[in-house]
Amino acid sequence: MLTLDQVKSKSAGWLGKLHPVLMAGASALIQRCYAKGIPIVITQGMRTIAEQNALYAQGRTTKGNIVTNARGGSSYHNYGLAIDFALLLPDGKSISWDTSRDGNNDRLADWQQVAQEAKKLGFAWGGDWSSFKDYSHLEMTFGLTTEQLRADKQPTVQQVKDALALINGTGSETDPAITVTLNGVKITSGFLEDGTTFAPVRAVAEALGAKVSYDPVNRTVNLVGE
Repeated sequence: MLTLDQVKSKSAGWLGKLHPVLMAGASALIQRCYAKGIPIVITQGMRTIAEQNALYAQGRTTKGNIVTNARGGSSYHNYGLAIDFALLLPDGKSISWDTSRDGNNDRLADWQQVAQEAKKLGFAWGGDWSSFKDYSHLEMTFGLTTEQLRADKQPTVQQVKDALALINGTGSETDPAITVTLNGVKITSGFLEDGTTFAPVRAVAEALGAKVSYDPVNRTVNLVGE
C-alpha cells in the first residue's frame, strides 16, 4: 500500500506556484482522500498564458479533443486558483479518470467522494457546472472574475483568512507567531504589509514535501532533517 508521503510526492511539482490557499487546500484534499482509501494526484496547477492558449487550440487549430473553452488569461489556472486531479492507482505510477471507479470498495464512486471532500474544503467543482462539465477541475475564485484577476485584483485579507480557517478546521495556521525555515528561507505565517497575501507556513511546508513537527512551547515548526 502506498504511504501518504508517497502519494503526496506525486503532486508536489504542481503545488509550488499555487496561491497559498489553494496549496493548503490541495494538500488537505490529498490527505483527506488518502484517509478514505482514495489516493489522488494533482495533474494540473498553475498554468501560463501560453500553456492555456495551447490547450485552447487543441481540437480547434491543432490535433486532439477540445478540453477547454478558456483562452489564455480566462482560466483560473492562470492565477494559481485552480487545480485538476485524477485517481492514483495502487501501483503508484498509473492514474485514472474513471469517474465510476470504487477502489476502496465502499460502494461509492471514488470520484464523487473526492469532489465532496473538495467542496467541504471550499473548492467549487467543475462537475457541477451546467455546461461543459469538467470533472477533474477544482477552483477557489473568491468571487473574483478572471477579468478582475487580469487587472491584478486580489482576494481580500478576510476572504483568505476565512478560507484557511475552513481548510484547517480550527484556523490555527493564522497565528502570526509561527515561523518555519524552508530551504534556508524563513517564512512566517501572516499577512504581508500590503495586506493581500497570507502564508500558511505549515501547510506550505507539508505541501512541498517537508516532514513537519510542531513545538507548542516555542511556537515553532521544525522540519525533520533540518
